[in-house]
Amino acid sequence: MKKVLIGIVVFLVLIQLIPIDRTNKPVDPKQNFVEVLKTPKDVTEMLKNACYDCHSNEVKYPSYAYIAPISWSIKHHVNEGKENVNFSEWMTYNKDQKDHILDEIIETIENKEMPFKGYIPMHPEANLTDAQRKILIDYFKGLQKSGQY
Repeated sequence: MKKVLIGIVVFLVLIQLIPIDRTNKPVDPKQNFVEVLKTPKDVTEMLKNACYDCHSNEVKYPSYAYIAPISWSIKHHVNEGKENVNFSEWMTYNKDQKDHILDEIIETIENKEMPFKGYIPMHPEANLTDAQRKILIDYFKGLQKSGQY
């Protein structure tokens, strides 16, 4: 039993040596959703608190994101989030992509699928109230209606 525990400890120490890239790309204000669209302050705050850690180039990695294998899971979620939408690169999407992304964002917020449930306990500011969700949904629907995105 002692050898097994020592083996586990050695394994956990060794996996800390596997590097995870936590480098954020620079944010170009001419590409960034909240800056290009001059997003209202309350909407910007909600997006930054609840979305930007996985859906932008402004990821703030918490201290526990430096401990393997937790770091691997976090990096996977961030990569997956950016594949769906990267608000820092909003202007690189074409109109059809933006239309699709806005539909997905609205549906995801309505269904309370985001923020990711495992994210909220460590980031309570990301736990959107129903009123905040309504503000975001109305904002995104307004963008769709105006076509100004």
